[in-house]
Parts: sequence; C-alpha cells; structure tokens
Amino acid sequence: MLTMYAIPNCDTVKKARAFLDKKKIAYEFVDFKKTPPTKELVNKWIDFLGELPVNKKGTTFRKLKDEYETLSPSKQIDFMIANSSMIKRPILENKNKTIAVGFDEEVYAGLKLG
Repeated sequence: MLTMYAIPNCDTVKKARAFLDKKKIAYEFVDFKKTPPTKELVNKWIDFLGELPVNKKGTTFRKLKDEYETLSPSKQIDFMIANSSMIKRPILENKNKTIAVGFDEEVYAGLKLG
C-alpha cells in the first residue's frame, strides 16, 4: 500500500494526488498538519534524499530560515516536525520504503505503482 505524506492545500501535492487518482492507484494520505511526522520518519527521508527534507523554496522556510539555520541538525529535525509546512512534499512511500519526494510526473510514471 502506498502512503503519501503531505499537506492537502499544496499545489504540488494536488498534482500528485490527481496523477494517482487518474491512474486509479490507491494510497493512504497522511496530513502533516493532523499527524506530524516522527523523528524516525524524517530520518528515513534523510536517508533517501541524502539531506534534510526541507522545502527551501516554500513560504514557511523563507519565513523561518534565520531561526532554522542557527539550530544543530538534531534540533532542525525537531523544528521541521513542529513546522511541518517546511518539509518537502509530497513524500511517497511503498511498503514503508520511501520511493519519491516531490512530484515529477515522469518519476511517478516510472515507479510502476499500479
């Protein structure tokens, strides 16, 4: 079963959801606002990306950038969890394994999700 971690009002997330819905691919949607990610999840995403999954182009990051950048990596994870809108999204997992971060139609199409 696929799991998508995101926030529902993000335009990129809307595109990803529309793609999966059009392909009739079932997934569980986990809203960061209602269910913040755990440190374990964030660390799994770091392992996949090779860096913190922070959305540096987003409004939330730009607003909190100065405070965020003064923190140690461990505290940055806590800060991201507390301010979940600054996490890159959507994050797609299959059987608890991260398979995509962000939305790129070609990447999603190549995942053999159906």
